[in-house]
Amino acid sequence: MTAALRVTGHVLDNPTYAALLGPHAHFAERHGRALSYPEDVSPWQALPDEPDARDWADLAALRGPGAEVAMPGLRTMPPAGWEISWQGNGVQLVDESVDARPDPDVVLLGADDVPEMLDLVSRTQPGPFLARTVELGTYLGIRRDGRLIAMAGERIHPPGYTEISAVCTDEEFRGQGLGTRLVRAVAAGIRERGEIPFLHAAETNEGAIRLYESLGFKRRGRTRFVGAKVPYPGVD
Repeated sequence: MTAALRVTGHVLDNPTYAALLGPHAHFAERHGRALSYPEDVSPWQALPDEPDARDWADLAALRGPGAEVAMPGLRTMPPAGWEISWQGNGVQLVDESVDARPDPDVVLLGADDVPEMLDLVSRTQPGPFLARTVELGTYLGIRRDGRLIAMAGERIHPPGYTEISAVCTDEEFRGQGLGTRLVRAVAAGIRERGEIPFLHAAETNEGAIRLYESLGFKRRGRTRFVGAKVPYPGVD
């Protein structure tokens, strides 16, 4: 990290910015102090911990008028002229005592599996997963008769931590503990690198939060997620 671009607080307070300055720097698109993943990798953008007017102008220049930006961990709302398209709170949970372990039935997923992964995501809606999201980290799946029925993988990667994401199971195979097995297997790979697994769940999804807590994740705090549209020049 450079003096001009740095995370001033804990990396999990602004995980996307920390990731794009650190382990995911090779993905980073930058204008000034505004950072973004490529559009086909992840929908997330990020600003410094306490963004000022110049930072918001940098983000507008990076994405272009009318574009939608999506930011997890945003501390301040966008300034006047930015149209809020959606917002919500997530609960951030960090590994405290997860029984992380490899699973002999999981398979490593890669570029050739993306069409099936995109199909599974479209039917289960676990959160953003795009054509190149698989490049962010390790993705594991479970197949039955050759068919991909469940998956989970790694997304945001701030220094020392890796987010578990895209945890999903085909409706026909739910209730068999496949998601739990995949979370443990992904967590085992993260731990093997000497890093700490973490994840996010919608604040309203108490069922998922209880499940993750039962697996050994502990609530760290709340993360605000905000989507907004870049204003056109002259719009106040």
